Amino acid sequence: MESGIINSGKILLRPKSIEDAQDDYNWRCDEELSRLDASRPIKQTFEEYLRGYKYELNYSNPYSIRFAIDTTEGKHIGNMMCYDINMLMGECEIGIMIGDRDYWNHGYGFDSMVGLLDHMFTYRGMYKIYLHTLVWNTRAQKSFQKCGFTTIETVRKYGYDFMYMELEKNNWTNNRAAIMQSVEKHGNEIVDFDQE
Repeated sequence: MESGIINSGKILLRPKSIEDAQDDYNWRCDEELSRLDASRPIKQTFEEYLRGYKYELNYSNPYSIRFAIDTTEGKHIGNMMCYDINMLMGECEIGIMIGDRDYWNHGYGFDSMVGLLDHMFTYRGMYKIYLHTLVWNTRAQKSFQKCGFTTIETVRKYGYDFMYMELEKNNWTNNRAAIMQSVEKHGNEIVDFDQE
């Protein structure tokens, strides 16, 4: 990893920037993407959104890390985030959204997830990474399983039912070589994640 950029297959994960604001605003206003994210579309103007966006970029939060997902050609197509980072326990929650529909179902989400998992386990000292995905989003669940996540239980949060899934470092380490190899070989297999 150089200059804070994670390269994984056909994507680059980089720190968020103000240039991402318009894409992020458009995705947050989108009804389908909001449904996949268990949220509602935002109703504020872009100018209002931008004020909060600038504040978040300037506010250093030691418990979260946000990344933009770019293609290797430099097109911003989505976002990833690690949050509720607990360095004492060595665990965090992870979220992903491929916002640009042109890049759904072509492996960009899989490459993104693999890159971030490897980074968090290898360089950030995590021992367990977990996530919540809507119970009806079976395609996302299958995709997460391809990375090694195991379904633990169904939980209710914010009025929605989620599948709680987790991945422990020893499981990642034991399967890392095969998973990393699949980043190069997945081609157009349906492995994308459409939620954060």
